Amino acid sequence: MDWGRNYLLVDPEHFRIDYRINPYMDPTQQPDLARARAQWQSLIEAIDAAGGSVEVLDQSPDCPDMVYAMNLAQVWTRAGQRHALLSHMRYPQRRLETPAVAEWLTEHGYQLHWIGTPELADTTQLDTDGSPAPHFESGDAFWWRDELIIGHGPRSQAAAVDRVGAITGVPTVGIAITHPAMFHLDLSFCPLTETAALVCPGAFDPADADALLARVPDPITLGVDEALDFAANCIVVGDTVLGPRLDDRLIKELDSRGLRHVALDLSEFQLSGGSARCLSNPLDITFS
Repeated sequence: MDWGRNYLLVDPEHFRIDYRINPYMDPTQQPDLARARAQWQSLIEAIDAAGGSVEVLDQSPDCPDMVYAMNLAQVWTRAGQRHALLSHMRYPQRRLETPAVAEWLTEHGYQLHWIGTPELADTTQLDTDGSPAPHFESGDAFWWRDELIIGHGPRSQAAAVDRVGAITGVPTVGIAITHPAMFHLDLSFCPLTETAALVCPGAFDPADADALLARVPDPITLGVDEALDFAANCIVVGDTVLGPRLDDRLIKELDSRGLRHVALDLSEFQLSGGSARCLSNPLDITFS
């Protein structure tokens, strides 16, 4: 693919599980921070070894989930101008992450966009009529084959799909996520090449699963159990797929498409519902 070589990661200094907002999270099972840092560093080293690069954002002490950088903003470049659409998180526990990343993005020359108005103290965004703006979390959006594929249901709302298209100026396709443990699209869908993608049909409304598969010329389908083991939560750097250990079937599927797989132990982050894709936000997407 023509993107996926430059990523933003968030330092996991304050990573912890303070609450339960997805089926993986249990505040009685805290991550080992030393192991988490070693695993996070291994992801950076693997990206570098595959020919990519990483920029690092400090984690705010009051944002334990901020380490999942993919959820912070949808980032793109058009005509040399950098843009970022800030997420409007469904859960209030995560909304303080938005102003934290907004500061970094502004410092790095990004023009900021919002689903609604960003001015409220609790970072709840409103529409111009004072009603709540629809939720949008960037872990639900993938730029692929000249479209933004946007999952909605558990986190992002269907009303955000067209609005994201209007802000970015690109076609959007909404896909209804129905499985509660695949709360972001990046847990059930992963573009691999210009034609191939990992897809878990069991994560979606059946009609939308068919619609998504129809858009993928060369799908590799995942069972629900495989997706719940984070098989789709990978990143692709050139011809290298970085993510959790995969079974022999999936490794053979990747190999047949000229892709090699590098298995990473990111188990400390999986305790809170994320793996390689959740931890990394691509900065090199270009819209024409």
